[in-house]
Amino acid sequence: MKSNQNKNNNNKNKLFNYARYSGIAFQMMIVIIAGVWGGVELDKLLNTEFPVLTIVLSLLSVGVAIYIAIKDLIK
Repeated sequence: MKSNQNKNNNNKNKLFNYARYSGIAFQMMIVIIAGVWGGVELDKLLNTEFPVLTIVLSLLSVGVAIYIAIKDLIK
């Protein structure tokens, strides 16, 4: 009986971990996509010759996404 309960708990833990990490991955993806999109739109709006804002906001969004992921993983 205990073996069956351990197996069920193990499966629940695996599912919980999968959901947790995939949620963090989607959060990171959304933050990075938003940063890139915002940079592209600002470069279009300001008519810049070189996509400076796209590069800056892309790198900034990657940093923010990593910060959010680390903060969530520490919890």
